[in-house]
Amino acid sequence: MKTPDISRRVFLAGSVASASLVNRSKPAAAEQSETPRNPICAFTKYLHSLSYDQLAESIAHLGFDGIEAAVREKGHILPERVQDDLPKLIDVLGKNGLEITIMTTSISRADQPADEKILRLAAGLGVKRYRMGYYTYDLGRPIKPQLHALRSIVREVAAMNREIGIQGLYQNHAGARYVGATVWDFQSLIEDVPVAEIGFAFDIRHAVVEAGLSWPVLQNVAEPHLGAVYVKDFRWENDRTVHVPLGEGRVDRGFLNRCQRAAFGGPFSLHVEYRQQEGAEPNLEALGQDRMTLRRWLAEA
Repeated sequence: MKTPDISRRVFLAGSVASASLVNRSKPAAAEQSETPRNPICAFTKYLHSLSYDQLAESIAHLGFDGIEAAVREKGHILPERVQDDLPKLIDVLGKNGLEITIMTTSISRADQPADEKILRLAAGLGVKRYRMGYYTYDLGRPIKPQLHALRSIVREVAAMNREIGIQGLYQNHAGARYVGATVWDFQSLIEDVPVAEIGFAFDIRHAVVEAGLSWPVLQNVAEPHLGAVYVKDFRWENDRTVHVPLGEGRVDRGFLNRCQRAAFGGPFSLHVEYRQQEGAEPNLEALGQDRMTLRRWLAEA
């Protein structure tokens, strides 16, 4: 497949977002003074048409510290290609001053040798975190026994992570079937698990969808277990959620004040969902715009 050309407009947007990235080893003074202590990475879900070189150069010019890369079916790296492709992607990112900040996977158990092999390879290449796959409820059966059955599965994953030396992250995803949508349920499974083994990828968008005005309660419950914070925005239209640029929807920037009070030092992962199938260039432009919004919010928090 021929990889698309990335127009100069993307790089101009990147220059506005971060003038320092012509040479990331020598950032401009203005960028140094504004850079938050938390790394900011870009979820690359809608950039799979780009080559590794195009992806790394574009993300670097937009001023990100790394990427959240999907290593799963229909991801940027397919599980059956991970041995060859993951080292290549990490090498190209490193040449552009970037890292895989989070590796998104479908891994949710410790009894799958192929999954364990992926984690061992990633950890050996310097990847520190991976997003786990989701657990789901059978809504036709009582919930509590299902949670009880999950406890041993989650503990086994935690033990595997500890032995390998990598942190698992679980995203709270809105929806009745998702374990963790209300945060409380998954927190009950990891309350005694060190955050270095399994933590929350706390998704503020999904928390607001689920809890409305009570989103601070969900964040409070997740705070002792925070491993990453996912940032994106939405609004309601005719009882449906619609993705929108950061700052144009229902997400309250106050979640960042809570992160600061909790002394959260992990990464923020920026997710752009509102351009989706429009192509790589519109999604890159959206990432650049939302990154500037997030940096402004962080500076004002």
